[in-house]
Order: sequence, then structure tokens, then C-alpha cells
Amino acid sequence: MTCVDKANVFTSMAFFRKVFEERARAFPQLQTDCAYVDATALNLVMKPWTFDVMVTENMFGDILSDLTAALVGGMGMAPSGDIGDRHALFQPAHGSAPDIAGQGKANPTAMLLSSAMLLDWLGEKHADAKLLEAGAALERAIAQAFSEGRLRPFEFGGRHGTADITRAVLAALKKAA
Repeated sequence: MTCVDKANVFTSMAFFRKVFEERARAFPQLQTDCAYVDATALNLVMKPWTFDVMVTENMFGDILSDLTAALVGGMGMAPSGDIGDRHALFQPAHGSAPDIAGQGKANPTAMLLSSAMLLDWLGEKHADAKLLEAGAALERAIAQAFSEGRLRPFEFGGRHGTADITRAVLAALKKAA
């Protein structure tokens, strides 16, 4: 777990880091460290596998989440899960994209991957193998739909939008069933 801040510049961030370190001491089983946001951005590009959970404030979180979305192909490919002890919320990491609203250009992949994450979470929470398999099947279908290289969303310079991508994923699900 990494606290991401700019404690060397902002007094408020020094306080943020202090609170993080105090709380971390209460959970010695967790491996924690702290990093400045600029170094974190560099390391997310160079060695993203070194990160697991990042604790930061909203502005840095927004910036770093966009950066990490780019690492997996863009905002249309980035799922999101906000998971608490009892409840969770799953949604695409991107916003509403009002500039393309109603045009059928939105990439539904992040929403589909978020749905797979939801199925996984529910399956684990309720020890339900059918939900776990449904989540895995959806992930496999998404991977299959994109694996042949013919499906290219608008944000990648392609011509495939919401309906095309959805149809390709559904076809892969049917094929696997």
C-alpha cells in the first residue's frame, strides 16, 4: 500500500502522509510505503507491477487513474471497483463522455469489465461458483472479441462503437457456451 502525495511541497500533504503513517502502524501486517506523485507517475509507466493499492487525495487520484487507464488501452478499457467491507460499487473508470453522447461511439469494454469484477466480487462474497464462472466467462469473451485484431474502438482510430463491441462480446460468449 503506497501513500502518494507531494509532502515535500504542500504542508497539507505532509499532514496527509503523517495520518497515513499513523494508521499504517495500526496494521503491521500491511506492507506500506510513501512516494511523491511525480515519482509515482514515472514508476507507473516504467514498472506498474510494483504497485498494488495507492492511497492519495482526489486530484492526484484523478491524474494517476487516467495515466493507469492509458497503460491498459485508454479510458474505454479501464474498469473500476470501489470495495468496502460490506458493499462495493463497480463502474467504468471514465466519465459520461458528453461529447459523444447519443452517437454510439462509446466503448462499452470498461463497463463490461466492471460487470465481470462485480460478478467475481459477488461470487467470492457469497461463495458462489456460478457467479465466479460467469465473471471469468465474461472476461474471456472480452479477450476473445479483441484477440483477433479486427475490433477497433473509435478511441483507437477504429470504426467500432458501442453496438459493434457489444455484439462481438456476446458472440464470443455464445461461442464459448
